[in-house]
Formats: sequence, structure tokens, C-alpha cells
Amino acid sequence: MNTEVTIDMQRASQLLKLLGDQTRLTMMKLLQSHECCVCEFVEIFNMSQPAISQHLRKLRDIELVKEERRGQWVFFSINERHEDFPFIQSVLEHLPEQSESITELEAQGLRVCCQ
Repeated sequence: MNTEVTIDMQRASQLLKLLGDQTRLTMMKLLQSHECCVCEFVEIFNMSQPAISQHLRKLRDIELVKEERRGQWVFFSINERHEDFPFIQSVLEHLPEQSESITELEAQGLRVCCQ
């Protein structure tokens, strides 16, 4: 008996379209093992804060990521309670690790820049 949860084609298509953007896909892979602040993504992707915020908004709007406010800073993480998390996780498992980006931030002293 197959006990895997299936996802309908339209929903899968919507999720894959959202993750079809390399920046959002990389963000999700990073968030798989690290929570990150907008300022860290700005450094990692060498993009403006508004551009990073737009990517995160798209992920947040469908609740793939969650945010936690700590003082004036907002940290993002993957929403593991999302109904489609198993599907997203299976996609992310096939991607290369992105931890070197976090290691580089730490080496530059930027990992904790917003705490």
C-alpha cells in the first residue's frame, strides 16, 4: 500500500513555478538548515534589501516560510508544518548544500550582523 502523500498537479505546478526562481530556490535550500535574516540574504545574494524582501514575501504569502521577529529584526525559517512540506523537502533533498554561504558570512563577521 502506498502511504505517500500526493499533491495535485495544479498545486505542484504553482509550487515549482515559485521555486523556479534560482534565488528563491537557494533561499529555501539555505533555510532548510539555517534560519536567516534579510540582511544575511542581502550579503549572500549581493542584492538590495527590497529585492530580497520581495522574494521572501512570495514565499511567505503561501506560508512556505515563517518569520519570527526579534527586536527590530525578522528571521525566516522553513515552515515544516506546511501541508506541502514533504513535497518541498523532496525537491530540496536533490539540491547541493549551500552551507558555504553561511560559513562565508561567519568568516566575514556578518552572520550575526543583526542581533
